[in-house]
Amino acid sequence: MHRNLSTLNLLNTNNLYKTKLTFEKYLHLLLVKTTNKMAVDSVLSSPLGPPVCDKDAKALQFIEDMTRNADIVQERVLGEILTRNANTEYLTRFNLNGAYDRESFRAKLPMVTYEDLQPEIQRIANGDRSPILSAHPISEFLTSSGTSAGERKLMPTIQEELDRRQLLYSLLMPVMNLYVPGLDKGKGLYFLFVKSETKTPGGLLARPVLTSYYKSEHFKTRPYDPYMVYTSPNEAILCADSYQSMYSQMLCGMYERKSVLRLGAVFASGLLRAIRFLQLNWRQLAQDIRDGTLNAKVTDPSIRSAMSRVMKPDPELADFIAAVCEKDQWEGIITRIWPNTKYLDVIVTGAMAQYIPTLDFYSGGLPLACTMYASSECYFGLNLNPMCKPSEVSYTIMPNMAYFEFLPLDPPGSTRESKLVDLVDVEVGKEYELVITTYAGLYRYRVGDILRVTGFHNSAPQFHFVRRKNVLLSIDSDKTDESELQRAVENATKLLKKYNASVVEYTSYADTTTIPGHYVIYWELLVKDSGNSPPSHVLNECCLAMEESLNSVYRQCRVADNSIGALEIRVVTSGTFEELMDYAISRGASINQYKVPRCVNFTPIMELLDSRVVSAHFSPTVPHWTPERRR
Repeated sequence: MHRNLSTLNLLNTNNLYKTKLTFEKYLHLLLVKTTNKMAVDSVLSSPLGPPVCDKDAKALQFIEDMTRNADIVQERVLGEILTRNANTEYLTRFNLNGAYDRESFRAKLPMVTYEDLQPEIQRIANGDRSPILSAHPISEFLTSSGTSAGERKLMPTIQEELDRRQLLYSLLMPVMNLYVPGLDKGKGLYFLFVKSETKTPGGLLARPVLTSYYKSEHFKTRPYDPYMVYTSPNEAILCADSYQSMYSQMLCGMYERKSVLRLGAVFASGLLRAIRFLQLNWRQLAQDIRDGTLNAKVTDPSIRSAMSRVMKPDPELADFIAAVCEKDQWEGIITRIWPNTKYLDVIVTGAMAQYIPTLDFYSGGLPLACTMYASSECYFGLNLNPMCKPSEVSYTIMPNMAYFEFLPLDPPGSTRESKLVDLVDVEVGKEYELVITTYAGLYRYRVGDILRVTGFHNSAPQFHFVRRKNVLLSIDSDKTDESELQRAVENATKLLKKYNASVVEYTSYADTTTIPGHYVIYWELLVKDSGNSPPSHVLNECCLAMEESLNSVYRQCRVADNSIGALEIRVVTSGTFEELMDYAISRGASINQYKVPRCVNFTPIMELLDSRVVSAHFSPTVPHWTPERRR
């Protein structure tokens, strides 16, 4: 394997683990302070393309150095993680005895899931400050999707991880500037939000990773960068009330409508929620612009103070907003209100791909840019071709972020035990489950993401995100698997017993034609006494019972974030699922091996199901959720 040591030879390997200048900090200093000839020369030339400024040149050179030397970087990252955490309770348990080489690591440490680590994580959450997983103090927990018991996962993190995340963020615009010129001449309208946070019994904060980042000094006191100017003031982003935050961010975006060059949110669903908010609130927004006064429903003092510096009477703008919105013709609304928008910056891979047609409708077909790949456990990499088609998005793993291994996805029924593969040894075209070892104390941790290798940038692989393992339904940040859906159906059908009725079969799909999207569950009922069929209000209560059975992430999206609509049960005629089986067999399925799919998205099947619907029912209210209730 060819290895370019242009940067890495500057580092004394023997002293790496003994000095206070860690490998990660060294890389950051390299990015920020490099003035050597290589960086200067790259202003004029970079393998990725011509950078627009010296700062971008350093960032692009950093990407090149990391990806050319991916295996060396990985080896050193693993060495640093194992060396600094050698005396933790977890690593001591597996008798590493201070070893930090790959061979010892592979031989002695097992692959683990969140459930395997739950006892240690719970001890930390309860206040145990001994070095259980990490030698560095756990600074907070980052909440992730629910466990099989319906709890939110608590992912431990350490303070320096913020530096690592910030480093990856700093690479995004230098890459984007290669594809979209002139982004320093305007602003970005990004709908960014914080979510509720709690404290564990031991006093550590537990909150989503983006809430942690937005509330950090890295974000709040970020230096001015002409390529990273937002229309939304920090005060609007940091307001926990979703209505007040959205209202003020939308209002700022309208005042700056001609300056907006890019528009986005984290997920595609979030951007569509903003469009729906506009549909419902444009009259009040226009009135505020006309009068130059802020809606009295926005009560947050910091927002009102910030907005006083933005707002002024502008009858012409108000008339324009009213004229555009009152026609009720929303196709292309984004480019009509924000005419200089060059692209939408949203995640549209994985489950978010279902929103692409709706985004195209509202934007008039603007390019969709997916810039980075990250999770609560770790930030992974970035898209070096951010303006590609959504179906072609591939993320280049940055080898300095963590130690990466990959579990080959074996064919169904395979009995052989797969061995983990190192980052540089994956094969193009094959699918793998991502396994990570992090500075914060996750060792050989199964993330649950399924990735397909599409190619390499230098020696670093590029991956297409295929799916989350075992996830059936997802609208926003929620992830519902088959066992959870089954449990929800079972709990709901208890309400049918007094009517001597039961659910014969069921399936589901995530309906994103509504804003917000919602879960649809198809039920075929067996009613033994036709004179005592379950009445409509009982089936409505079944919807609510299902929602109460779903995980905390789902319920937060329903209650606090308003990013998921009421669950719907569609009752189909008797025999519908037999027809479904007949259709599958006609397409080649084996009658002996056929199983009812618990989630459907194939148009002919959905058309068949919808043609057999006899009644539809919705949750009459929202399920119970509070920030303190994680279950």
